[in-house]
Amino acid sequence: MQSIFKTYNRFPFEIVKGEGVTLFDETGKKYLDLTSGIGVCNLGYSSKKVKNAVSAQLDKIWHTSNLYESQLQEDVAELLIKGADKKVYFCNSGTEANEAALKLARKATGKSKMMAFDHSFHGRSYGSLSLTGNESLKEGFGPFLSDIEFEKYNDFDSIEKIDNSFAAVILEVIQGEGGIVVGDSEWLHAIAAKCKESNVLLIIDEVQTGMGRTGKLFAYENYDLDPDIVTAAKGLANGIPVGAMIGKAELADAFGPGSHGSTFGGNPLAMSAATAVLETLDYDFLNNVQQKASFLWYFLEKEITSLDVVDSISGKGLMIGIHINPSVPVNQVITELHKLGVLTLSSRSNTLRLLPPLTIMSSELLEGVKKIKEVLQNVTVSL
Repeated sequence: MQSIFKTYNRFPFEIVKGEGVTLFDETGKKYLDLTSGIGVCNLGYSSKKVKNAVSAQLDKIWHTSNLYESQLQEDVAELLIKGADKKVYFCNSGTEANEAALKLARKATGKSKMMAFDHSFHGRSYGSLSLTGNESLKEGFGPFLSDIEFEKYNDFDSIEKIDNSFAAVILEVIQGEGGIVVGDSEWLHAIAAKCKESNVLLIIDEVQTGMGRTGKLFAYENYDLDPDIVTAAKGLANGIPVGAMIGKAELADAFGPGSHGSTFGGNPLAMSAATAVLETLDYDFLNNVQQKASFLWYFLEKEITSLDVVDSISGKGLMIGIHINPSVPVNQVITELHKLGVLTLSSRSNTLRLLPPLTIMSSELLEGVKKIKEVLQNVTVSL
């Protein structure tokens, strides 16, 4: 690829077709996808419901200005808030959703100070990158926003540093890019309580963990938390670019006309796709995700945890991190899995990350586990 900035180290094949949880490259080789396009295609590839919704909208109109009312946006917002006293702002990506959350928090509180956590990932634009606790991503791009303080994730000492001087605390209940680090329930509740006590907004980034990934629409629902602001993207429209910031209605006055905007935010095609996704993610669907997750975890613990090269496994629902001994580079494991027709991801701390489509069948999950075991069993010989 000669004409593209090399902002990604790309694997040497092209995905040209997808059906269900199977992808095909330009040679016709097929792959079991355990990535969902990095947590995006939660309903798999070529979803008929999403395709039909987008096609129907394409025959009407695929763009109009946000200067006019949109019933499509209202419908998607209602599906997201589920009757709660909240408002939604639509944009095009997770980083834009977190930018909006940052701006809303500062404007609504009149304060600028923010707390974020080490190894977090909130995006690559200047505001969201300023909130990201990964120095390697920031190299050469500074200076960043001031008044951002970083603390250790899952560390109770960090809670004592929250006081009324902060506008907001932003966190992921499971750090995805940070190594599939699951938030301790007691720690999360303590942070939420301290934020409320100190008049500090709690922002939860659900860009990767949302849209059913953990068996709930949003991962924070597993912990019975009540965030002031939630951000979403990735799986919201199953591959059509969209992002959303959801905030409590009491914050609405801070985001009046002219305060923020996006030319393409709430695009009709994206809204039609999001409608199809959210209508699919009903109680029965999410309950089925939980059942498949239990099945997957059983076989991971049975087949994978005892392997010599595996240090531990973490995650929740269908968001899995297999922590591999540093002596075995995770990217080499990923390459070996490509040979067996399985797509996986990496994450911090030499972690093999699994984000399979939520529509995957138990038999396909078992196939994936067996092939991962095959590679990890032979890793010292084959690599």
